[in-house]
Amino acid sequence: MKSIKREDIHILAKHSDLSETQIEKALKTEVFNQRNDWSNFLKYALLALGIGFFAAGVIFFFAYNWDELDKFAKLGLVQMLVIVVCVIALLPKLTPNTRKILLTGASLLVGVMFSVFGQIYQTGADAYDFFLAWTLFIGIWVLISNFPPLWILFLGLVNTTFILYTTQVTRHWDEGLNFTILFVLNLIPLVASHLINHSWKGVSIPTYFTNIVALAALTFATIGNLVYIFASKADFPYLPLLTIAFYGLGIGYGIKQRSIFYLSAIPLSIIIILTGLILEISNWKDSYLFVSLFIIASISLVVYNLIQMLKKNRHEK
Repeated sequence: MKSIKREDIHILAKHSDLSETQIEKALKTEVFNQRNDWSNFLKYALLALGIGFFAAGVIFFFAYNWDELDKFAKLGLVQMLVIVVCVIALLPKLTPNTRKILLTGASLLVGVMFSVFGQIYQTGADAYDFFLAWTLFIGIWVLISNFPPLWILFLGLVNTTFILYTTQVTRHWDEGLNFTILFVLNLIPLVASHLINHSWKGVSIPTYFTNIVALAALTFATIGNLVYIFASKADFPYLPLLTIAFYGLGIGYGIKQRSIFYLSAIPLSIIIILTGLILEISNWKDSYLFVSLFIIASISLVVYNLIQMLKKNRHEK
């Protein structure tokens, strides 16, 4: 059965004869978190925190005892830890969320393993192929687990791999092309996540995942447009066109879904880009006052619209 959302209950409240008591009961039953929900959240949050501290402890252990350990001991220890965590994740009594958290910890340890290997054989721990190998070797776990935090780690590794590749190998590539690719790399999973949420029954991708991916895409779009403005990189001028198109779609989606994130993050990016454009077109010294007034006015307008939207939402509720 499809889960009932807050918006569904609000629609029922407007177009039905349900009493306030019935609406409140439906909200408490179907929407609000119960004591068991908070208990499960704390349990998994503490487990994830413990796995994270464990991975950090492994890193500091190798860093502190690096000179005292033989290279075979270094590789053997970290590989044994990866195997142990994977074996624990296969235990039948564990819940699915516990398995996924353990796989995320194992994915972090895979990065430690490649880092140790790179330090021993001087292949480089900051080279793009290090992050590429890390990304490829955890790819199967990412697909099998379908765990949003692990997907965030995977996408972070993909972005890091590409950035290091462009700075270490393809230095002749146009900067506009680099930021366009980074923008599209984050835009694809963002669009796919929203399509899955609205098209696939029984599948729900959490909001924090889409917001983080959207924030990454907005960051690369903002920086890329500023580079295009100040560096006059016209060899690959498609990023501004893509930015206009998808920012328009994003604002339309934010208005339709009443998403505060999209209606605040996208205008902020637009304000930054327009500020850079104004400074580039005009004389920097003579445009400080105008730019300051523009920033104050535009941010005030965004805040005013957000407040009006929140008031409208409260009135409808």
